[in-house]
Amino acid sequence: MASRHLSRSIVLQSLYEWDFYNKSKQTLQDLAKRNVQDFGPGLEDQSLVWELVKGVQEHLIEIDNIIEKAAPEWPIAQIPIIDRNVLRIGLYELLYADKTQVPPKVAINEAIELAKTFSGKISGKFINGVLGTVYKQLQEGK
Repeated sequence: MASRHLSRSIVLQSLYEWDFYNKSKQTLQDLAKRNVQDFGPGLEDQSLVWELVKGVQEHLIEIDNIIEKAAPEWPIAQIPIIDRNVLRIGLYELLYADKTQVPPKVAINEAIELAKTFSGKISGKFINGVLGTVYKQLQEGK
């Protein structure tokens, strides 16, 4: 597994656990640190893990508001935990990450792959729809 994909997977697992326990059992940073040790032995460059953890957490309210606007028939609490956290990672990368490091189409594709791996094919379509809608709005806003 490529290191950037592994980093995203570790962040997804950390966000899932953090979200599952209503963001209160442990800090997201502690969960990510443990998950890097458990699931990423030999992961030399951990910078993406920490960028995503910090970025998603800092922009969580804005990202969740965007999800609710892009998928109005799905209140955030009704979106499966895996799917909403895949969306959080994808939207962070789409909106806030360095575009030279993660072009928008790569961010969308990576999120779809995470959804297919950890959730299911229908989730991949849902993730694609939400992120595609946001990407289209970004293009129109230029």
